[in-house]
Amino acid sequence: MPSQLSVSFANSSENTATSARIILVHEKTGVLGSLSASLLLLIETARSDAEFTAKSGTFLPLFTAEGAVLLAGIGSGLSAGTDAENWGGKLYAQLKKPPFTSAIFPADEMAADIIMSVGFGAVSAGYHFPLYRTKDEPKKIEAHISFIAEAADELTTLWSDMQALLEGVFCARDLVYEPANILYPTEFAARCLALKSSGLDVEVLDEAKLEELGMGALLGVGQGSARDSAVVIMHWNGGGTEAPVALVGKGVCFDTGGISLKPAKGMEDMKWDMGGAAAVTGAMLALAGRKVKRNVIGILGLVENMPDGNAQRPGDVVTSLSGQTVEIINTDAEGRLVLADIMTYVQDHYKPQAMIDLATLTGAILVALGKEYAGLFSNNDSLSAQIMKAGDAREEKSWRMPIGKPYHDMLKSHIADMKHIGGPYGGSSSAACFLEKFVTNETPWAHLDIAGKAWSEKARPTVPTGGTGYGVRLLNKVIDDWQTPAKDVSDS
Repeated sequence: MPSQLSVSFANSSENTATSARIILVHEKTGVLGSLSASLLLLIETARSDAEFTAKSGTFLPLFTAEGAVLLAGIGSGLSAGTDAENWGGKLYAQLKKPPFTSAIFPADEMAADIIMSVGFGAVSAGYHFPLYRTKDEPKKIEAHISFIAEAADELTTLWSDMQALLEGVFCARDLVYEPANILYPTEFAARCLALKSSGLDVEVLDEAKLEELGMGALLGVGQGSARDSAVVIMHWNGGGTEAPVALVGKGVCFDTGGISLKPAKGMEDMKWDMGGAAAVTGAMLALAGRKVKRNVIGILGLVENMPDGNAQRPGDVVTSLSGQTVEIINTDAEGRLVLADIMTYVQDHYKPQAMIDLATLTGAILVALGKEYAGLFSNNDSLSAQIMKAGDAREEKSWRMPIGKPYHDMLKSHIADMKHIGGPYGGSSSAACFLEKFVTNETPWAHLDIAGKAWSEKARPTVPTGGTGYGVRLLNKVIDDWQTPAKDVSDS
């Protein structure tokens, strides 16, 4: 795993004599656990001198005759989930500083679910991506934390689930970090094929097969690139004979805007325009690693949007896999064309009980929601409620946005069945309505516009600056808590 922090669980601290000790301090009841009288006196003196109140997420390093000690404030106590994860992320920041790079943690002082959250947050915070640095790399500090508990074996078993989830998150982050000259569509597909070792069934449809099928919308996006397009289908079959849930990811490995060329400033960021496909890949890896008892299909549309002499033009008309024709207005609105064809494919071939797509689709969603929420659009109230609840629980939040006839009307074309973009306003909603035109048989469907969430210029306690892996934990939580949504189609 690409984390600078490793964890282990033991029922004795006998083999950790050279490790620093983490001592938990409650803001009201004081030090937790049994300590020698001399150490306890030293700690209380140091707390008083430093005015250490044990506010949650505050730390005080001490150097004593009994070794290095890190006082760790937990306030009035930690809660499992985001609270403890963020605390764990702050703890990791302390573990980067010698002599605390090897530390023991009194796990019996906390409930097992809180320990799992602390460990998850700390390891997540330790993610790094040093692959292309050959010099001037910030000093790499490998840290280790040993959780000491009587029930170490049980905690180890629980941790295997957390490790699988972290592997999925880190997979998504790695993919988003990769430069586009390395991670082009067929290379992305090859990396998905390598995930067969995790237990996933993986199939790749090459460009010749896509032409044979008639994926004209997707192929139109990629026709200006020297790189072939591809579609990847990943299967996790853990649920017997039930209909699968389909996870759909936009995988534009680089987006120049095509003929409707983007401004040069900031275009380098468009290597992460495949954030939706990365999230679906990481989610599928985590589902397989955790052996979730559900059937899930992950499908990725992988293309590169480039402006060569063969590139798609504004005004072109393409025929989608569904048979519907689309007038191209702006070639920089390419992601919805990719999604349209793979949404049709997954519905036709697998008849999913529901479909969730993730895409870095519109800049307009950033105008509406900033970087705090993903935009959620759906034809189904109960599916929307499940996604929002899961996002709240995993700090991967979404906010439901409107769709309906006024936005569909924006897509009327004088020459084809539809245009692929609407007018200057409501761009995220009209984009979602375009996708809705490719939802068949009232399939419960949700679209997550993650343009503000796939990459972050600001670090959070558990997420370093850069690729966030947004969507992996959200999708896993949705699948864990899955309830078949009623087909109560809604315009809201």
